[in-house]
This record gives sequence, C-alpha cells and structure tokens, in this order.
Amino acid sequence: MPETSDRKDDHIRIIQEEDVETSGTGFADIDLVHDALPEIHRDEIDTTTTLFGHELAAPIVIESMTGGHPNTTKLNRALAEAAQETGIAMGVGSQRAGLELTDEDLLESYTVVREVAPDAVLYGNVGAAQLLEYDVDDVERAVEMIDADAMAIHLNFLQEAVQPEGDIDARGCLAEIERVASELSVPVVVKETGNGISRDVARRLADAGVDAIDVAGKGGTTWSGIESYRAAAVGASRQEGIGQLFRAWGVPTAVSTLEAAESHDCVVASGGVRSGLDIAKAIALGARAGGLAKPFLAPAGQGTEAVVDLIETLSLELRTAMFVTGSASIEELQETDYVVLGRTKEYLEERRER
Repeated sequence: MPETSDRKDDHIRIIQEEDVETSGTGFADIDLVHDALPEIHRDEIDTTTTLFGHELAAPIVIESMTGGHPNTTKLNRALAEAAQETGIAMGVGSQRAGLELTDEDLLESYTVVREVAPDAVLYGNVGAAQLLEYDVDDVERAVEMIDADAMAIHLNFLQEAVQPEGDIDARGCLAEIERVASELSVPVVVKETGNGISRDVARRLADAGVDAIDVAGKGGTTWSGIESYRAAAVGASRQEGIGQLFRAWGVPTAVSTLEAAESHDCVVASGGVRSGLDIAKAIALGARAGGLAKPFLAPAGQGTEAVVDLIETLSLELRTAMFVTGSASIEELQETDYVVLGRTKEYLEERRER
C-alpha cells in the first residue's frame, strides 16, 4: 500500500486508540443570555441555513476526516448516508491519495460518498501545500471524483512540520489559493486542521476571494499529537518531541470564529465543537455553521443509524439553545446576546490592543 494511503490508515487508528484531544476551545467562556419569555414554539424553530449556495436542514457539518485507504470506505459510506438522510453537509479527507493513485478500492473510499448521498452537500479536500504541485485541472479532478459542491483547501503546516516526511515549504500558497478560488468551477473553502485562523489570515483569505473559511481552531483533535504518535512508531524521537511540545498550539476556536467573522460572512466553526450548544455559541459569535469530526468517527464505525442518532441529538441541543434565547431562526441566533468571560475575554482584549 503506498505511503500516502498507509498514513491515512495510521491516522484513523491513532485517533481511535490514543489520547489525541486537547481542551481550550473557549466555548466554556461564552454564555448565551437566557430569554425567560421566548414567545416561540420550540418545534417550529427554523434551523435551515445556506452553505456553499445550498440549503442545509441544520447548520451542522461532518468535517473532513478520511478517505484514501480501503479501510475507510465503510466509514465514509455511513457518514454520507447520514448526511443524505438528515440534510447536513459533509467533507471528505484529503484527496491526495485519490489524485496520485488509480487503485479502484482506494478510489471507492472517496467516490462512495456521492453514490450514497446524491442530494447531500459534499465538499472535496486538497492541501494548500499540494497546490504548488497541482494545476487547477488537478483540483477539478478532485471535484469530479465526488461530484463535489465545494472544495476545501486545508492548511496543516504544523502537522506537516511534525511529520518525519512532512511538506514544510509554505511559500506561495496564498497566491495558489487565490488562483484556484478564481478559476475553480465550485466554491472554495479554506480550512485549518486544529490550530485556528487568526484575524490577519482571515483577512488575507477574504482578499484572495475564497468563498468560506473553516477556522478549525484549537481545542479538539490535535494533529500535532497524532503525528507525534506516528513519529514515535518509526523511531523519530525528535519529531515525537516536537509533536508533544506543540500539542496544544493554536488560536482557540471561539476566538478564531470571532476574528474570522470580522472579515468573512461565511465562517464554519470547528475544532473541539462537541454539542449543539457549542454550535449555537459559534453561530452567535458569527459562524454560519458548526463542524465536528472525531465525535462522528465511532458512530461511523457502528453504521449509518448511529451517525443519524448523533446528528439528531446535536440538532435537538441546538434547537433547545435557540428556544431559550428566543431565536426563531439561524439569522436570529446570529444576533442573540452573549457574554465573554475568563481567559477568552483576556485573550480577545490582548488581541484588540495590538
């Protein structure tokens, strides 16, 4: 099995077996202000929103996780079937393996998502570093591979820096992102992978013409930590230590959401999002939707029904938060009152003074 494909399988195994969670999203410091007289019916609350020009039944995204190894086909099938059934969005993991190889079993790990989810909002995924090697036609092949509604370009340079075989040349990526955003046939979303997007980077991405920003902030799965485990397995002790040192590096998700929303009107909040209440808080901070990855992994292994069950739980938690803030729609939730406390308040105040 080729190196890129094997790496995908390693990632899933490590996430399932090891401690790869960090804290510090900032959501614990965000309080939505309670409305004791909401004057709405909970079951009539409208949770629909639009993302990449398509309507979602709820502002929930199954974040890019996997693909590129035959072992991941079952997972992506269950995730996509659940997205189809519940009307939410889903992304696939990096399609680098699918673009570089022609193994049919490997390709099925990606193509299965559109086969089982003909109406779901699906987005593809390529790395910013790979844009230095790919032309727009290559990215279009990734779009065609899953008949994608949008294409994510992921930023994962800390992860690459920890990988013994990582791609550590980040020069020229912004210009390539701008080129793809202007020429690709579908909307482009730029997403981090667990370390967040700052105000300055969000502004640069907005100026580059990207259609959405997925902040993927600090506080959830740590890819630095995951790569530390991989480095340890191959005896790369220096890289293992770097991975542990930077395990909790990044901009907290709540902060990143606020800062990105200052520059772009389509922000997805991910990175340690673990409940419908977290999604509600993210939307109040300016996000269009909230995304989760790792919480979907175990249910995906159990099958479509388990994934649907989690989505329905998240939706009810979100709807309850909307009910007790008097928010009859996602648009109203975006305007609801909130209070910022603790370290997140201090972080924001320090940032504003600079």
